[in-house]
Amino acid sequence: MLQITNLTYLIEGRTLFENASLTLPAGSKAGFVGRNGSGKTTLFKILKGEIAPDGGEFEIHQRAKMGSVAQEAPATQDSVMDIVLSADSERLKLLEEAETATDPMRIGEIHTRLAEIESHSAEARASAVLKGLGFDKNKQAEPCANLSGGWRMRVSLAGVLFSKPDLLLLDEPTNYLDLEGTLWLERYLANYPYTVFMISHDRDLLNKAVNSIVHLERGGLTFYRGQYDQFEANRRLQMELNNKQREKQLEQLEHMQKFVERFRAKATKAKQAQSRLKRMEKIKPVEALFDEHVSPFSFPQPKRAVSSPLVDLEDVATGYGNTRILSKLNGRIDPEDRIALVGINGNGKSTFAKLLADELPLQEGRYTKARKLEVAHFAQHQMDMLNPKQTPLEHVEPLMPYDSEAKRRARVAQMGLSTSRMDTLAENLSGGERARLLMGLITFGGPNLLILDEPTNHLDIDSRDALVQALNTYEGAVLIISHDRHLIEATVDQLWIAENGTISVCDFDLDTYQRSIVGNKSEKSDTTKDNSPADKKKERQRNAALRAELAPLCKEIKTLEAKVEKLNQQLAKTDKALEDPELFQKDQAKAVQLGKERADLLQSIDLAESEWMDKVDALEAAEQAQKA
Repeated sequence: MLQITNLTYLIEGRTLFENASLTLPAGSKAGFVGRNGSGKTTLFKILKGEIAPDGGEFEIHQRAKMGSVAQEAPATQDSVMDIVLSADSERLKLLEEAETATDPMRIGEIHTRLAEIESHSAEARASAVLKGLGFDKNKQAEPCANLSGGWRMRVSLAGVLFSKPDLLLLDEPTNYLDLEGTLWLERYLANYPYTVFMISHDRDLLNKAVNSIVHLERGGLTFYRGQYDQFEANRRLQMELNNKQREKQLEQLEHMQKFVERFRAKATKAKQAQSRLKRMEKIKPVEALFDEHVSPFSFPQPKRAVSSPLVDLEDVATGYGNTRILSKLNGRIDPEDRIALVGINGNGKSTFAKLLADELPLQEGRYTKARKLEVAHFAQHQMDMLNPKQTPLEHVEPLMPYDSEAKRRARVAQMGLSTSRMDTLAENLSGGERARLLMGLITFGGPNLLILDEPTNHLDIDSRDALVQALNTYEGAVLIISHDRHLIEATVDQLWIAENGTISVCDFDLDTYQRSIVGNKSEKSDTTKDNSPADKKKERQRNAALRAELAPLCKEIKTLEAKVEKLNQQLAKTDKALEDPELFQKDQAKAVQLGKERADLLQSIDLAESEWMDKVDALEAAEQAQKA
């Protein structure tokens, strides 16, 4: 389907591709991965003919139709449905020609082709795609001008999916989707009948929707069969084998070099020494392979402890102006809470985040916050608070007015920006670099509560892993709004859901929530008919029954997890006390007591973990029974 040969491209003197070659077989679904700024989007621009390469060539099957999401749909009065239908240009041309054609032979050809491309079911197919991306019937009929930029991006995505090109190019398609939309797209792409080439940093999507990985590294393209986890394991093995081969070659060269230095002056050995010199010239050690450095994230710990709860809500309502978005909000956030807020876009997740960050007023109810509570709020719209004409160093200067430049640079480095990027204007930074800078600025003072609204949209996979590590070492409370399942599963222990104009606490985990979204596992991903109201009601009742049945078991599992965590913390404190080399000399009785406590803690941990495993086995058995 796609053949790239010796492609070379330079930008501002920097080489993005150097003699890069790739063969992408027809029908493959390939995830395109690599560090931010390595040139993935640039390659797509080359393939689409928007820019020309400096060398090499590429070839797409001459009869293949290529499609991509170029930009958000236009803000016109055309309905969402009409814009999506217009994405299939062949169908539109045939329908227009059918209105004016007079030649009977040509009329027959037109109607035959319309039947081949299933023109009669176009509106139903377009509706199915739009529904999967979050557009209900009313929203499908709305003028596109009424939608926000994010929703117009979804319209463009729906259009290219509906047109079903032979080669589908997607650049971070989940950036504007919620978890529900991401799960639908995952299933859609897994069943897509043609070739997919997709830039993505969503680990779960790359594990479930593709069957191969194209890796861009050091200007070259490497094709791996399998999903992302397989690619990662294969690449790790390849690096180990490559570096072992390099070590052997270097050892061989060193041994021959020593022989030459020792015997080249001796007449009896000079010939052998000369022979070894010639052999050394032929040995070219393979290039060492290693992971490119990824800068860590670093969040300052809360500067002051505040009382619990940090936030307490009683029958709270909020919204914009006179428009109420959320009501009947009840709950609390305590120090060290780790919460993921999920739900369909438009159900008030970002509104809730703005309420907690004091960006929206309280309309009703009682909203209590801890005294001297510091809240840091990261959201995509807050990128606008960065001054495009200032460097990261200039952004930090007002926060460190009396510190030296060396200290300011050290602080910017902690945000994950290299020395060369510290003096780069914000408008010239990548999306990932701007996200790092903003996170560093909003957490500068050591907040007690960190609110992250889609923090991974501009981060590559390794940077997302670095964010996970930073969140797991941060000691304050965290509220995350994200469709990144890996981030949620690795950092949070509570799930909140935004639906029906309010927010409620879940008693089950992310896997169960995803199953409730997907619904009946036998449901086909390409369904073109809406379920009847009665079917929808039965489905809601079935999902509610599923959640209700599993909720007590899930709650017991979470309680045991918290118990094990607490016991491990106590064990760590006891071990730290026992590490004191003078303890046995100062207070032998205390040392003996601590040793007994340690043994008791280990026994309690074993018992709690054993009980936890029994509960998990019971949960899995119950889930399997319900599937059957």
